[in-house]
Amino acid sequence: MTEQTTTAPEATAGGDDEKRTVVRTQDVKKLYTMGSMEVHALRGVDLEIYSGEYMSIMGPSGSGKSTLFNMVGGLDKPSEGKVYIDEVDVAQLDAYELAWLRCRKIGYIFQSFNLIPVMTALENVTLPMVFAGLTSDESRDKGIDLLKKVGLGERHSHKPYELSGGQQQRVAVARALANDPAVILADEPTANLDLSMGTEIIELLRSMNRDFGVTVISATHDHKMLSVSDRVVWIMDGQVERIALRDELEIETVSVGDEQH
Repeated sequence: MTEQTTTAPEATAGGDDEKRTVVRTQDVKKLYTMGSMEVHALRGVDLEIYSGEYMSIMGPSGSGKSTLFNMVGGLDKPSEGKVYIDEVDVAQLDAYELAWLRCRKIGYIFQSFNLIPVMTALENVTLPMVFAGLTSDESRDKGIDLLKKVGLGERHSHKPYELSGGQQQRVAVARALANDPAVILADEPTANLDLSMGTEIIELLRSMNRDFGVTVISATHDHKMLSVSDRVVWIMDGQVERIALRDELEIETVSVGDEQH
């Protein structure tokens, strides 16, 4: 193959707008070499994630879940195969284009919140907007609106140490939505929260998924996440072991945010 393309072939499923593919992996493999030892983190992963979908990626430590998550987020590149985000082949992007993609197309939520300690909640939320070129007034107005949407409108001037863990993660959710991304990547978003706060964040993510129409991809060990996921992908030994629709799952956990409240 002498010619490379940055556009994913057949990027829509069945012509249905709701089934537009926003993330696609094709035979993705990742090999890490440590001295004389080779570790096959991913062994040929094919996956399609649709616009507006809430997908959870589950698997034990060492399964390749985090590696796949980093591929989908443009944080790492495959050894072989293709990763398309909004029909763009990530491997073909230079550093500037990749930074633009991550700023404009993807919102990140981390288990450790990753807020900047010396900045207020509002400043943390508006920082990605500054990088995207919004004016300070536009950023402030949009930032306050997003903080209101996550229930922290009155806490915009608080710094992270003045907020609970759950509140800090709400700030992180607002920040992830700052530039109207196509995809939100949530890496173990409830791992550092107690049961009650974790449930609130799951409800919030599902609400943002529905209200904003943003695709949510969550790497998680939290089985409460199953009840709000449209599909669940299980990764084992670097391969997709199983993909199931929510209706196909026998969920024993209490349904979270799935009914009107």
